[in-house]
Amino acid sequence: MTGRVLITGGAGFIGSNLADSLAADGLEVLIYDSLARPGVAGNLAWLRRRHPTRIHVMRADIRDAAALRAALDGADAVFHLAAQVAVTTSLTDPEEDFAVNLRTSFVLLDLLRQRSGGPCPLVFASTNKVYGDLGDIALEKRGDAWVLRDPAVRGTGIAEGRRLDFHTPYGCSKGAADQYVLDFARSYGMPAAVMRMSCIYGPRQMGTEDQGWVAHFLIRPLRG
Repeated sequence: MTGRVLITGGAGFIGSNLADSLAADGLEVLIYDSLARPGVAGNLAWLRRRHPTRIHVMRADIRDAAALRAALDGADAVFHLAAQVAVTTSLTDPEEDFAVNLRTSFVLLDLLRQRSGGPCPLVFASTNKVYGDLGDIALEKRGDAWVLRDPAVRGTGIAEGRRLDFHTPYGCSKGAADQYVLDFARSYGMPAAVMRMSCIYGPRQMGTEDQGWVAHFLIRPLRG
């Protein structure tokens, strides 16, 4: 990969780690983020200290189509990570969840479709919620841990051929966006990939009891 990379939601947990890796490889990175999540401004400050000449920032809401169009100008690749990320929030305000997760993803795709200058690869962060509650996946207890009974699933995860079964408004908004990305790739020849992730955790994560709870379990005792 060469040139400039746009990361929507780039100040968040996954985005900041990705931006750090890309900048370390010598790429120019434009972080597009509203900084709405508490704590992520610290991630941005960390990135600027580590890569003062390669990290660029556009502070804007992902629902701002004009700002998004400007951010795409000159981008050679896009990682679309900006989202409403909590199932609980989607149940409380499904309209907001729809607007942030689905409508803005469609706008981004259509802007990429219309832009000149050749194809721009897109990676979209989806979710395991596209597969529903996975209630048929058997677990068994081994010692102090519960593990997946099927060794194939335990080794490689849920297969992409599994039937889709969107659960919760969050699952619907992310799942529909997931399918739009795949269909734009099919219908318009757009180079794109979807990553259906589950319970990601690691450094620079601002976990809460609603989302990012593995980090949340560690943050709470550290704060007393």
